[in-house]
Amino acid sequence: MQTAVEEPKSKSSSERKFHLTKTRNIGIAAHIDAGKTTTTERILFYTGLTHKIGEVHDGNTITDWMDQERERGITITSAAISCEWIQKDDGLVKLNTSIPHQINIIDTPGHVDFTAEVERSLRVLDGAIAVFCGVAGVQPQSETVWRQATKYNVPRIAFVNKMDRTGADFMSAVEDMREKLGAYAYPINLPIGSEENLRGVVDLIGKQAIIWGEDDPTGIEYSVEEVPEDMKEDVEMAYEELLHAVGDKDDVIGDYILEEKPVPQEELRRAIRRLTSKLELVPVFAGSAFKNKGVQPLVDAVIDYLPSPDECPPTPAQNPYEPDEVMEIVADDNAKFCALAFKLWTDPFAGKLVFFRVYSGSVSKGDTIYNPRTRRKSRVNRLMVIQADKRIEVTKCFSGDIAALVGLKNITTGDTLTEDDYDVLLEPPTFPEPVISMAIEPKTKADRDKMSIGLQRLSEEDPTFQVFTNDETGQLIIAGMGELHLEILRDRLLREFQVDANAPQIAYRETITKDSIGEGKFIRQSGGRGQYGHAVIEIEPNERGKGIEIENKIVGGVIPKEFIGPTIKGMEEAIAGGVYAGYPVVDLKIRLIDGSFHEVDSSELAFKMAGIFALKEATRKAGLILLEPIMKVEVSTPDEYQGDLLGDLNRRRGRIHSIESNVKMTILNAEVPLSEMFGYSTAARSLSKGRADYSMQPLKFEPVPVSIAETILDSVENKPART
Repeated sequence: MQTAVEEPKSKSSSERKFHLTKTRNIGIAAHIDAGKTTTTERILFYTGLTHKIGEVHDGNTITDWMDQERERGITITSAAISCEWIQKDDGLVKLNTSIPHQINIIDTPGHVDFTAEVERSLRVLDGAIAVFCGVAGVQPQSETVWRQATKYNVPRIAFVNKMDRTGADFMSAVEDMREKLGAYAYPINLPIGSEENLRGVVDLIGKQAIIWGEDDPTGIEYSVEEVPEDMKEDVEMAYEELLHAVGDKDDVIGDYILEEKPVPQEELRRAIRRLTSKLELVPVFAGSAFKNKGVQPLVDAVIDYLPSPDECPPTPAQNPYEPDEVMEIVADDNAKFCALAFKLWTDPFAGKLVFFRVYSGSVSKGDTIYNPRTRRKSRVNRLMVIQADKRIEVTKCFSGDIAALVGLKNITTGDTLTEDDYDVLLEPPTFPEPVISMAIEPKTKADRDKMSIGLQRLSEEDPTFQVFTNDETGQLIIAGMGELHLEILRDRLLREFQVDANAPQIAYRETITKDSIGEGKFIRQSGGRGQYGHAVIEIEPNERGKGIEIENKIVGGVIPKEFIGPTIKGMEEAIAGGVYAGYPVVDLKIRLIDGSFHEVDSSELAFKMAGIFALKEATRKAGLILLEPIMKVEVSTPDEYQGDLLGDLNRRRGRIHSIESNVKMTILNAEVPLSEMFGYSTAARSLSKGRADYSMQPLKFEPVPVSIAETILDSVENKPART
């Protein structure tokens, strides 16, 4: 008689709804438009969390809850959501049949502009579903996401989606994974039919067909049948390939093969689980999320093959006072509390939310938590579990949980949170530097303060969004990962903070090309005391980059000392507002040489206006030209796309400075006007089939060609001068 083995309780609190071993933290990540959100929606539907399937094109998905996401049909911010799954006893051998599990899912963006969301999500996950398009296979952002998952040692399973599309090829996609990603990828199931004839999948381990009938368009019901006759040979070959691939890396299965014994299904599945958890194997599944086929076996695979928090290796940490001391954090509800704050978000109702992942211990409402970076303590007033845009209040969180704290201050993305005086630092997620920066300004003065608050909050939420003031011009500069990134942030300023900011503009400058003299008079007489101010100035070009130099050459008191300051202030205002096209004037030498005053009528205001008039007259006669920002651009591309990218840079008025070659890659160094770089990210990806990468940074200002300057002038001639 067998004795029942009790489930281990040492690491899992009895207060938990789901045992630690019955919890999965996974992300769904891939190239844009591979079907991540659609796959997530099907998982939520089949797990019973939702009762209606959301569609991206209908704008009613659960995880794409922001207005911008639903309008554009893209994921912008990673959304966390939890669901429950019980593996169905359908005749197939599984490892966890009829046992309830909790799956915490994070649906991540696919667009390269929002790569920070993927980065910080993968940092706190225990496993991932990498979604690939059955037609396109491995796409550029797929490679980026794969590298990010590898960096954080995240085990993954692959889902070849869109097998219903024309041109879909399952085995070609698998080969793509092996060649482009270096993945040890092997199918666990094979599609039955393809394109419009996709009917189901064959489970290779059980050698059974899973068929979805046409009578149930939701895909809830399926039947387990014999493998179609025309597929039996392919199934046997794929099974043998899988068996030997696992046997080459797992001793248990290797012994079965050497002894020529049949391998039990449970043993093979356990071996796949062991290898997947150690990042030595990538199980591959087929299906079509949109057509509701293949999703249930994928969720079964999450339970069977991806690790629970307590099965993951200990999380490395550091003692802040002993940098060489490596510490290990083990998933255990009874250990000291240790968590990582991986995301900040401003909620219109709850306020500032701090998303965190608990790595050990537990935290309860009313507890005091400690931030080793700031050495400050905070009280936990509210704890929430996030379900996309819904907030559910809870009283306690345990190891492996992903939740949010409300109202925590002095915290940034990547901070470690611990219990009182537990000094330990977890490795924060790393983020790329912004690649594009632009000036931004509010449309009205009333919006200025609100815009400042909004930009500060947005930069707290998004580590790849930076805001700073240009010391030279006083302009507010925003920097991000791309045009779409900045466009979305400007849209959020309007929707969430009611600030209507002008679209980011190129920061042109004005300067002069020759010497001139200007005279400014401000005379008003309308009964009673009048206004009188008179100033004469000389100007000449300054060296490029030297800025503005103003010299007072007044002698003999022709302008009293008390009016010198206002005159110079007037000139400075005119310089900031621009003369030629409303852009700031730069690189100018000014000498105040003459003027006159009236004993009674002269005033500070009159001389300020005289200074403005004098500066404008002088610059108009001094050969004004427009300057544009020139960017230093570095493009890295495979050799075969070098010609196309060179041609494109030349069309963008780029000057190629050098071409360097290394193994399989060519690096193009160029100087390109910023105005020509809009849309370059998309163009570079298109010309190189997504293989090229680029970076750019401000270099200098240069004169705008006459024909282009005329176009800029036409666009601003009816606009007021900038201030």
